[in-house]
Amino acid sequence: MKIMQLLRRFLMPGSFITLIYLVKYRCMISPKAEVELSPLLVFGKKTVISSFCKIKASGGPLIIGSNVSIGTSCFISSSIKGVEIGDDCLIGPNTSIIGNKYKYDKLDTPIRMQEKTSDGIKIGKNVWIGAGTVIIDGAKIGDNVIIGPNSVVTKSIPDNAIAQGNPAKTIFIRR
Repeated sequence: MKIMQLLRRFLMPGSFITLIYLVKYRCMISPKAEVELSPLLVFGKKTVISSFCKIKASGGPLIIGSNVSIGTSCFISSSIKGVEIGDDCLIGPNTSIIGNKYKYDKLDTPIRMQEKTSDGIKIGKNVWIGAGTVIIDGAKIGDNVIIGPNSVVTKSIPDNAIAQGNPAKTIFIRR
């Protein structure tokens, strides 16, 4: 880790980070949330980050739109290709959005030491993500989508869909 990244991550109090993002982006971040102070992290106005969330943007861009509400204990991490969350999204508690993955093709090398890759994650506007959902690198979620609780999103979900399951599948198209 770079020295400045270490200082920002470990020596900056949560209330100071809350104040910085409130002034810079007009968003509300709980002082109990762990949000990186990074130039790769962008918030829209009136976004709310609840307590005990962890938001990491050290590997790539993380763009969160306006009026987004992120529930308690969520984890969001971006990598090279980034994570983009559209405006007016609701993200339920204990949701994980993970923007990278490891290669695992070399049997003689531990997985943690193999190369990380990234395809990016894109979440459209007006999306409701149920509690406990996991969104994996490479997922694309369209506009006006509802993802049922405890689903695992691994691929594309079309606009106006209701999806649920492991892996998440479209069960209904909203009209």
